[in-house]
Amino acid sequence: MPTPPTSRPPHRRLLTAALSTVALLATVAVSACGGSADADGGSAKKLRIGYQRFGGLSLVKARGAAPDVEWSLFESGPALTEALKAGSIDIGQTGEAPPVFAAAGKIPFSIIGTSAPIPQGEAVLVKADRGFRSFADVKGKTVALNKGSNVHWLLVRLLEANNMTLKDIQVKYLKPAEGRPAFDGNQIDAWVIWDPYFALAEQPGVQVLADATGLASNREYVLASPDAVSKRSDDVKAFLQRYREVTDWGIAHPEERASTLAPELKIPQDVTSRALTRSAKPLAPVTPAIGDELQAITDSFIALELIPGPVDLGSRVDGRFNEVFQ
Repeated sequence: MPTPPTSRPPHRRLLTAALSTVALLATVAVSACGGSADADGGSAKKLRIGYQRFGGLSLVKARGAAPDVEWSLFESGPALTEALKAGSIDIGQTGEAPPVFAAAGKIPFSIIGTSAPIPQGEAVLVKADRGFRSFADVKGKTVALNKGSNVHWLLVRLLEANNMTLKDIQVKYLKPAEGRPAFDGNQIDAWVIWDPYFALAEQPGVQVLADATGLASNREYVLASPDAVSKRSDDVKAFLQRYREVTDWGIAHPEERASTLAPELKIPQDVTSRALTRSAKPLAPVTPAIGDELQAITDSFIALELIPGPVDLGSRVDGRFNEVFQ
């Protein structure tokens, strides 16, 4: 005669259910604290890094120097700062104008690093057959640029240097992917753009009308979310240390740097090398002088009514990681 199936007594079933509930609550508690515990003690979730094609962070990614982070690619600085606003990245890299527009938009972030000046890394491009000899010659013409990017500040400075205002030109705001076909198709008269798009557009018949030399620093800036800075400072510092090491390696090994980055950027190695020669600079700490420099840019944008004021950008500068860059 077959043995009838056994069933657990009611008190055993209640105990099992209670233990399951306790385990579930413990898991929820760990998740709420931002950890991802496992049998070995676990570790914090990965830092989320926003980078732009060609910037110093691209080299970190291409070399696999930070395998413990998550990467997100952005076409421009304004798009990256929107990701900071949405809380989808922890650290990102931009030019000098995006932090200004982001601060005006009340996006929370800290400025935790910068670079040496890179004035040759952005320029105004025109067709050589148009006969333009200086920026003053584009008066009344159509000038395209990405709104809120580093080149926006270059445009402001070029106008000032040539005793012109925004009313003296026709400004057309185009993202890089839109600006290149518009430039190639003669739909615009001048294109203000940065590397590597600048280097890619340097074809026969294209003239560099002006770059930022003597006008704008065109530094890189490393931005971080307040939560990352305050709650994960050790992780941020460790990542910045790797960023610094890879940047220094690239400067010391320009040929290997170009061959490493070209596949990542999906552009020819000779173009990559040309852009890097003028645009790859060492990282630097953020100092009160850097804060003053950014505040001056901010005040100029406010005066031109390109952003609403007041905006205190100097207070966003956070030097707690400066030792990494010194």
